[in-house]
Amino acid sequence: MPRKITGAAFLSLDGVMQAPGGPTEDPTGGFDEGGWVFRLWDEGVGETLGELFSAEFDLLLGRRTYDIFAAYWPYAEEPENRPMRDAFDAANKYALTRGNGPLEWRNSHRLTGVEDVARIKAEPGRDLIIQGSSTLYPALLEAGLIDELITMTYPVILGHGKRLFGEGTPVAKLDMTGHRVTDKGAIVAHWKPGGELPPYPDEAPIAATSDREIKRRKRIEDGSW
Repeated sequence: MPRKITGAAFLSLDGVMQAPGGPTEDPTGGFDEGGWVFRLWDEGVGETLGELFSAEFDLLLGRRTYDIFAAYWPYAEEPENRPMRDAFDAANKYALTRGNGPLEWRNSHRLTGVEDVARIKAEPGRDLIIQGSSTLYPALLEAGLIDELITMTYPVILGHGKRLFGEGTPVAKLDMTGHRVTDKGAIVAHWKPGGELPPYPDEAPIAATSDREIKRRKRIEDGSW
């Protein structure tokens, strides 16, 4: 039976997912709001994470998220962090990377492309969870490899930063399979692929054909609109 791939992402209302865990996690691009999830910690979201990681799992990570996790979790000695530390340590860590740098964390494996992800997905084994790793989503969605997406959207606007649906994300429909709003206003939604966007319906309003509309379209074409 093929493995299931689930992506779970912390998001702001404007779609930013960069550096939710700590101030120094990922300041690339001048991002200076690192650790925003813990500044707005939500017990309801914590319950969702508990459910997500309650069964055995493996991790599918981009290289930068792998580096962040490998530098933190093996050294997390705080009692409250030990259960997750031990679960992450036991899991296979599949890092999708074009580089040849060492993957020194225990049970780590290099993947060099989407074809490798498709291969391990087709093999028997534990289901895969994506954490962080914003660069993975466009290609994996394009290839139809993501079975479920869990978005945990916090009531905050961050203004800039890496987004879940970045450049190259395909046009696609998603079907909601479940949702909740936490007491602090975070929206937890579960999605599955819903196929292609349906065609424009016959009963929908037809395009305007006035002289003013024709001129507007011309301005669009020549870049003056």
